[in-house]
Amino acid sequence: MHILQRYFFREMALNFLGVTGALAAVLFIYQLGAVLARAAQFQYPRGLVLELFALGAAENFALLLPLGLLLGVVMALGRLYYEGEMVAARACGYGGLRAWLPVMVLALPVVVLSAWLNLQFSPQAAARRAVLTAQAVREGLAVPFEVGRFRSFDGGRTVVYARSADSLGELQRVFIKQTQSESVVTTVAQRARRELGPDGLSQTIVLLDGERVEGVPGSRRYRILRFRELSVPLAAPMTEVRRARVDERPSSSLLRSTDLRDQAELQWRLGFPLMVLIAAACAMPLGRLRPRQGRYERVWRAVFLFVIYGQLAVAARTWFERGTTPAVLGLWWVHALFLALALWLVWGQEWQSRRVRA
Repeated sequence: MHILQRYFFREMALNFLGVTGALAAVLFIYQLGAVLARAAQFQYPRGLVLELFALGAAENFALLLPLGLLLGVVMALGRLYYEGEMVAARACGYGGLRAWLPVMVLALPVVVLSAWLNLQFSPQAAARRAVLTAQAVREGLAVPFEVGRFRSFDGGRTVVYARSADSLGELQRVFIKQTQSESVVTTVAQRARRELGPDGLSQTIVLLDGERVEGVPGSRRYRILRFRELSVPLAAPMTEVRRARVDERPSSSLLRSTDLRDQAELQWRLGFPLMVLIAAACAMPLGRLRPRQGRYERVWRAVFLFVIYGQLAVAARTWFERGTTPAVLGLWWVHALFLALALWLVWGQEWQSRRVRA
């Protein structure tokens, strides 16, 4: 590349890295909040929380590449046009394929990275995250009760509290609240002990010398049961054999499958590298500013275009999985539609440039 092309490439690359980094920071903060919420709910071991967060963030990072490239190029061109540098370059004969070379040089490595992330890394990360989540749940359930603190089970539908514990680990003055549809069951007992199932996941708490009250809040209908011994399940048994979700399966196995969901997942993965190329093609005409337009005049158009693109791709995947759209169309018609839009924008820009020169 010539000096001018290297300069434009550097501006686009810096904006791409800056925008993608900002989007990744927002994604990571959201991902960290979700992981910490589940870790607090299910008592994940501390050593697994960081790895679960890293896997989830890396798995979703591929979603940011098309948007980051589109906004990065549009913002770079906006600055170049706003400060007159692109106008001066065009006056010196810079245009045509030479103007497209920096964008393509930037887009091709992003396409390769997106293809690797979506086709190979993300399925492996999803499968690894599922294994670690099951391990974290298993180890979290085995954590002993901490007296003086509430402990939730079954997605928050069961809450356990113990005031104290003796030297043998038997809980004293235990309170349990269970939510069952509209009714609420409240149980108090003088003593209790926890019993783990053979699978290490299912467990019950055996209550001794207590009282159980069941009823619907706001009504006068309730039942009171006094007992000497009562077993309350805290966590239902979980099967050890779990069928891998479609996003955890390798791309090679999806390629051999004829199931609509598998085909939709494969086309979804292949669609992201295409989105990167189409975003790069749309960025050049979208980033061109007219005289007296603001530096960020075209940014909102780029965001709006990507939102429509992404939402239409999600809808197309749902329609394909349900058999609404023909199998031959799949998800490809969405990419073909926006590829045609990109070509129309490029043609319109070239036609306008020839008209100005004439």
